[in-house]
Amino acid sequence: MTAAGLCVAATAVAGPAAAAPSGGGEPRFLDARELPPHPTSAWKAGPVTPGQPDALPVCAGEALPSTSVYRTFWTEFDTNAVQVTVVERDVQRAKEFAGLLRKKLDTCAERLEKEHPDVKAEQKYYGKVNVEEGAHVYGVHTAWDWGASDVGLLAVGRDGRTVTLVQWGQMGTLSDAPVSKFKTTVKTAVNKLY
Repeated sequence: MTAAGLCVAATAVAGPAAAAPSGGGEPRFLDARELPPHPTSAWKAGPVTPGQPDALPVCAGEALPSTSVYRTFWTEFDTNAVQVTVVERDVQRAKEFAGLLRKKLDTCAERLEKEHPDVKAEQKYYGKVNVEEGAHVYGVHTAWDWGASDVGLLAVGRDGRTVTLVQWGQMGTLSDAPVSKFKTTVKTAVNKLY
Protein backbone atom coordinates (compact mmCIF):
# COMPACT_ATOMS: atom_id res chain seq x y z
CA MET A 1 0.00 0.00 0.00
CA THR A 2 1.23 3.49 -0.77
CA ALA A 3 0.97 6.62 1.33
CA ALA A 4 -2.52 6.95 -0.05
CA GLY A 5 -3.11 3.70 1.80
CA LEU A 6 -3.07 5.65 5.02
CA CYS A 7 -6.38 7.12 3.93
CA VAL A 8 -9.16 4.72 4.81
CA ALA A 9 -12.65 4.75 3.40
CA ALA A 10 -15.25 5.48 6.02
CA THR A 11 -18.81 6.57 6.37
CA ALA A 12 -19.13 10.25 7.14
CA VAL A 13 -21.22 11.63 9.92
CA ALA A 14 -23.61 14.13 8.45
CA GLY A 15 -23.74 17.38 10.33
CA PRO A 16 -25.77 20.55 10.10
CA ALA A 17 -24.62 23.16 7.65
CA ALA A 18 -22.40 25.79 9.23
CA ALA A 19 -22.41 29.39 8.16
CA ALA A 20 -19.18 31.23 7.45
CA PRO A 21 -17.78 33.16 10.39
CA SER A 22 -19.08 36.70 10.66
CA GLY A 23 -16.57 39.26 9.48
CA GLY A 24 -13.91 36.64 8.77
CA GLY A 25 -15.05 35.39 5.38
CA GLU A 26 -14.27 31.86 4.27
CA PRO A 27 -11.31 30.06 5.86
CA ARG A 28 -8.14 30.07 3.77
CA PHE A 29 -6.08 27.00 2.91
CA LEU A 30 -2.42 26.13 2.63
CA ASP A 31 -0.56 26.76 -0.62
CA ALA A 32 1.56 23.95 -2.07
CA ARG A 33 4.78 25.82 -1.22
CA GLU A 34 3.82 25.78 2.49
CA LEU A 35 4.08 21.99 2.84
CA PRO A 36 7.28 20.30 4.05
CA PRO A 37 9.63 20.44 1.04
CA HIS A 38 10.05 17.23 -0.95
CA PRO A 39 13.71 16.57 -1.85
CA THR A 40 13.12 15.90 -5.55
CA SER A 41 9.64 17.10 -6.54
CA ALA A 42 7.59 20.26 -6.16
CA TRP A 43 4.21 20.03 -4.48
CA LYS A 44 1.08 20.55 -6.56
CA ALA A 45 -2.31 21.60 -5.15
CA GLY A 46 -5.85 20.84 -6.16
CA PRO A 47 -8.68 23.35 -5.85
CA VAL A 48 -10.43 24.10 -2.58
CA THR A 49 -13.46 21.80 -2.80
CA PRO A 50 -16.64 21.51 -0.70
CA GLY A 51 -17.41 18.12 0.84
CA GLN A 52 -15.15 15.31 1.96
CA PRO A 53 -11.99 14.19 0.16
CA ASP A 54 -12.29 10.96 -1.83
CA ALA A 55 -9.50 9.45 0.27
CA LEU A 56 -10.47 10.25 3.85
CA PRO A 57 -7.69 11.09 6.33
CA VAL A 58 -6.57 8.05 8.31
CA CYS A 59 -8.39 7.39 11.59
CA ALA A 60 -10.28 10.70 11.66
CA GLY A 61 -11.92 10.80 8.24
CA GLU A 62 -15.07 9.01 9.32
CA ALA A 63 -15.84 11.90 11.69
CA LEU A 64 -15.75 14.59 8.99
CA PRO A 65 -19.18 16.11 8.30
CA SER A 66 -20.56 16.76 4.83
CA THR A 67 -20.00 20.48 5.48
CA SER A 68 -16.23 19.93 5.27
CA VAL A 69 -14.11 21.79 2.73
CA TYR A 70 -10.76 20.36 1.61
CA ARG A 71 -7.69 20.77 -0.56
CA THR A 72 -5.45 17.92 -1.72
CA PHE A 73 -1.73 18.11 -2.47
CA TRP A 74 0.69 15.72 -4.18
CA THR A 75 4.17 15.39 -5.62
CA GLU A 76 5.35 13.45 -8.67
CA PHE A 77 6.42 10.74 -6.25
CA ASP A 78 4.58 8.87 -3.54
CA THR A 79 3.94 11.78 -1.20
CA ASN A 80 0.56 13.39 -0.61
CA ALA A 81 -1.26 15.67 1.79
CA VAL A 82 -4.72 17.01 2.49
CA GLN A 83 -6.15 19.86 4.54
CA VAL A 84 -9.78 19.58 5.65
CA THR A 85 -11.56 22.47 7.36
CA VAL A 86 -14.90 22.53 9.16
CA VAL A 87 -16.66 25.69 10.36
CA GLU A 88 -18.93 24.92 13.32
CA ARG A 89 -21.94 26.92 14.54
CA ASP A 90 -20.17 28.13 17.67
CA VAL A 91 -16.91 27.88 19.60
CA GLN A 92 -18.18 25.15 21.94
CA ARG A 93 -19.11 22.87 19.04
CA ALA A 94 -15.69 23.53 17.48
CA LYS A 95 -13.97 22.58 20.77
CA GLU A 96 -16.00 19.37 20.90
CA PHE A 97 -15.29 18.52 17.27
CA ALA A 98 -11.54 19.14 17.67
CA GLY A 99 -11.67 16.95 20.80
CA LEU A 100 -13.41 14.18 18.86
CA LEU A 101 -10.74 14.25 16.14
CA ARG A 102 -7.96 14.16 18.75
CA LYS A 103 -9.62 11.21 20.50
CA LYS A 104 -9.75 9.34 17.20
CA LEU A 105 -6.08 10.08 16.54
CA ASP A 106 -5.12 9.06 20.10
CA THR A 107 -6.37 5.52 19.37
CA CYS A 108 -5.39 5.37 15.70
CA ALA A 109 -2.82 2.55 15.68
CA GLU A 110 -4.92 0.31 17.89
CA ARG A 111 -8.01 0.79 15.69
CA LEU A 112 -6.05 0.24 12.46
CA GLU A 113 -4.75 -3.09 13.74
CA LYS A 114 -8.27 -4.17 14.77
CA GLU A 115 -9.76 -3.16 11.40
CA HIS A 116 -6.90 -4.59 9.31
CA PRO A 117 -5.45 -7.84 10.72
CA ASP A 118 -2.66 -7.74 8.11
CA VAL A 119 -1.19 -4.46 9.40
CA LYS A 120 1.11 -3.56 12.26
CA ALA A 121 0.64 0.06 13.29
CA GLU A 122 2.47 2.36 15.67
CA GLN A 123 1.88 5.97 16.51
CA LYS A 124 3.51 8.83 18.30
CA TYR A 125 2.20 12.07 19.75
CA TYR A 126 4.53 14.91 18.76
CA GLY A 127 3.00 17.56 20.99
CA LYS A 128 1.14 20.81 20.78
CA VAL A 129 1.83 23.66 18.38
CA ASN A 130 1.17 27.04 19.98
CA VAL A 131 -1.03 28.78 17.44
CA GLU A 132 -4.47 30.36 17.98
CA GLU A 133 -6.40 27.88 20.18
CA GLY A 134 -3.74 25.23 19.61
CA ALA A 135 -2.91 22.35 17.29
CA HIS A 136 -1.83 18.80 18.14
CA VAL A 137 0.49 16.69 15.98
CA TYR A 138 0.52 12.90 15.62
CA GLY A 139 2.52 10.40 13.61
CA VAL A 140 1.27 7.01 12.39
CA HIS A 141 3.33 4.23 10.78
CA THR A 142 1.73 1.21 9.11
CA ALA A 143 3.57 -1.92 7.98
CA TRP A 144 1.46 -4.32 5.92
CA ASP A 145 2.12 -8.07 5.75
CA TRP A 146 2.60 -7.82 1.99
CA GLY A 147 5.48 -5.36 2.36
CA ALA A 148 4.19 -1.78 2.24
CA SER A 149 5.47 0.64 4.86
CA ASP A 150 3.77 4.04 5.11
CA VAL A 151 4.11 7.00 7.44
CA GLY A 152 1.66 9.80 8.05
CA LEU A 153 1.70 12.98 10.06
CA LEU A 154 -1.64 14.41 11.17
CA ALA A 155 -2.61 17.53 13.05
CA VAL A 156 -5.82 18.96 14.45
CA GLY A 157 -5.93 22.71 15.01
CA ARG A 158 -8.59 25.26 15.92
CA ASP A 159 -9.16 28.97 15.47
CA GLY A 160 -12.40 30.05 17.14
CA ARG A 161 -15.22 28.01 15.65
CA THR A 162 -13.12 26.64 12.79
CA VAL A 163 -11.28 23.30 12.99
CA THR A 164 -8.67 22.16 10.48
CA LEU A 165 -7.16 18.71 9.99
CA VAL A 166 -3.89 18.43 8.07
CA GLN A 167 -2.46 15.09 6.92
CA TRP A 168 0.87 14.42 5.17
CA GLY A 169 1.93 10.94 4.03
CA GLN A 170 4.56 8.97 2.13
CA MET A 171 6.26 5.58 2.08
CA GLY A 172 8.61 5.12 5.02
CA THR A 173 8.70 4.99 8.82
CA LEU A 174 8.29 7.51 11.62
CA SER A 175 12.02 8.28 11.42
CA ASP A 176 11.47 9.45 7.81
CA ALA A 177 8.76 11.95 8.77
CA PRO A 178 9.67 15.67 8.64
CA VAL A 179 8.08 16.45 12.02
CA SER A 180 9.62 19.88 12.58
CA LYS A 181 8.75 21.08 9.07
CA PHE A 182 5.25 19.62 9.39
CA LYS A 183 4.74 21.57 12.63
CA THR A 184 5.65 24.73 10.71
CA THR A 185 3.09 23.77 8.05
CA VAL A 186 0.45 23.22 10.74
CA LYS A 187 1.17 26.58 12.36
CA THR A 188 0.80 28.23 8.96
CA ALA A 189 -2.44 26.34 8.26
CA VAL A 190 -4.09 27.47 11.49
CA ASN A 191 -2.78 31.04 11.21
CA LYS A 192 -4.06 31.30 7.63
CA LEU A 193 -7.62 30.29 8.47
CA TYR A 194 -8.55 33.95 9.20
